Order: sequence, then C-alpha cells, then structure tokens
Amino acid sequence: MNPEDLRYHKEHTWVKVSGKKATIGITDYAQDALGDIVYIDLPEMESPVEAHTEMAEIESTKATSAVIAPVSGTVLEVNEKLADSPEIINEDAYGKGWIAIVEMEDASELDELMDAGDYEKYIEEEAK
Repeated sequence: MNPEDLRYHKEHTWVKVSGKKATIGITDYAQDALGDIVYIDLPEMESPVEAHTEMAEIESTKATSAVIAPVSGTVLEVNEKLADSPEIINEDAYGKGWIAIVEMEDASELDELMDAGDYEKYIEEEAK
C-alpha cells in the first residue's frame, strides 16, 4: 500500500513535502521490481537536481536503474546510511530508505505528480 501523504512520479519515485523541503525516495513497487539493492550512487550535497532527470543511481542484483527526481531544487541532505546499507531501501522504501532531501525551487511542480490512488492505477495499467 502506498502512503496517502506522498506524491508519486511516473518513474516510481515519491516525495514527501514539508514546507520547501522535499524528501525523495523510490516506491515500494520500484524496490520490488529491482530486487536486492546492492549499491546506490547518492547525489552530491548542495548539487542542483532537475525534475524528470536522474538524481541518483541504484544497482541491484538484477539491474542498474536511474532514480528520477520528482521535483527540482538543491540537495540539502543525503541518506548516508544507504552508502553502507543500501538494502534499507528494500526493507523500508517509504521510511528509513529515503534517498535525499531537496529544497524545492518551484512547488507548482508537485501539481504534476500523482496521489496514492492515481499511482496505484498507473502501476496496474503498466503491469498489463
């Protein structure tokens, strides 16, 4: 089940907003599709990220996959625990497995993202 308080990007990333800060991670669907995550290339602190472009890269036993930023802004914080224990994403994609916190440039970008219900429908359609 996808948390109701998050917004979702079609590239299977999520964002939790608090003021201008956006916490970003990959969805449970994405971590499940990737399988066992063995490495993550985290974004650099204070680096700019642009919505709909790669902000990080995840390697799993199955594939290497880009993490697509759902919003634009500047990286304020990265989840350093993932450097040593990337499997946290598999265990808790919506909690301890967050990837980065970004200071958003344009909150109106959130309007382009899906809510939990729309995201559920989207992954059902994609699975057909």
